Parts: sequence; C-alpha cells; structure tokens
Amino acid sequence: MPHTKKSIAVVLSAVLFAAASAYAGDSPNDVKQRIGTGDPVAGKEKAAVCQGCHGEDGNSAAPNFPKLAGQYAGYLNRQMRDFQNTLRNDPMMSGMAATVTERQDLFDISAYFASQKQMKGSGGSNEAGKKLYIDGNVSSLIYGCINCHGKDGKGESPGNSMFPVIGGQHKDYLVKQLADFKKGERKNDPSGMMTNIAKQMTDAEIEAVSDYLSGL
Repeated sequence: MPHTKKSIAVVLSAVLFAAASAYAGDSPNDVKQRIGTGDPVAGKEKAAVCQGCHGEDGNSAAPNFPKLAGQYAGYLNRQMRDFQNTLRNDPMMSGMAATVTERQDLFDISAYFASQKQMKGSGGSNEAGKKLYIDGNVSSLIYGCINCHGKDGKGESPGNSMFPVIGGQHKDYLVKQLADFKKGERKNDPSGMMTNIAKQMTDAEIEAVSDYLSGL
C-alpha cells in the first residue's frame, strides 16, 4: 500500500515523540551517548581499512565516499548490517562489510567514527535548498527534512539513530542517495519514508537541498 501524507505523519510523530530534545552535537555527554556500546579506542585500529576511503577521522576527501565523522554509531551499525544482509547494495561496501564478521568489531568501528567531531561543510548557502530543508514543499507533499534530521542536519538526538547526520555531508553523495531512493535502488529506509519523499522531489530540489546541506 502506498504511503500517504497521513501515514507518513503518523510514523513521523511516533519517531519524533520518542526522540529527546534537539541534538547539541559534540559535548562530552553527546559523544558518550552517540558512540553507543562500542569501544572507540579499539575501533580506531579495527577501522584502519575503512580509513582508506572514509578518512582517518571519518572525513573523506573524495565526494563519492560519505563522511562518517560524528555519525550515530547505531546508524553506522545498522547500515553495515544492511550491506551484509543485502538490504542495501554497493559494489565496494557490500564486500567490505562482509569482512567484519565479529559483532563487537562492528560496534567498535561504529563507535570510533561516532566519537569524532561531527562533519563540517565547506560553507556557502543555497536559499532554495534551505527553505526545502526547513519547510518542505506543501504542493508536493514533501515534509521539511529538519523534522527528522534536526537543526542544520546534525541529528535529532543521540538516542534516535534512525535518521542520520547529514549536515556537512558531501553534496555528490547526498544527491546520489536521494536519486537512489527516488529510483527505488535504495530501499532500506524506515517504513519507506525516504523513498516516498524522494519520489516527489524534482531533480532541481534534490540538487538544491544537497547543496544546502553540504555547506553546513
């Protein structure tokens, strides 16, 4: 059954009700909650192979590799498991994820990247993208991204890892993920929410909101 505006609103309300107050970011308490149950010290060594693409501190140099710095450990953990279970597919990541066979290693690697200072953008602004991120587009039934991803895309709360930190992420990566959701090539989003939203976005809207987020 397709997701209607009403059904999405119900899911959003349930998720956001369970979330804590707006996420502050990089305070010691925030970081402690963000890393979950893993050991970031042990995770640094275990993440050595990941650092070749994603950067030593989780800030990748190449725009096709996502930044992981300050991402929720819970979100990273879930994405890795989705790659392992073929719920999400990528020519490189699917193979890399398959090499992490120990559950604790997965927790530790995720905790290491989560313990880093949150990703930062390169500045600049896109007013159309900002408006779409905050207010959405009523005529297209697109909800403002801020409702799930928080102020400046830095997350809603350290206890709500369902929706990733996206503020400061590479523009090219964001454009690709939204395009993949739109085309149905990525399907591991909660309740199909991102798929439904992306399908209603024009290419220009995807470009604008990605440009805005990449500058935060």
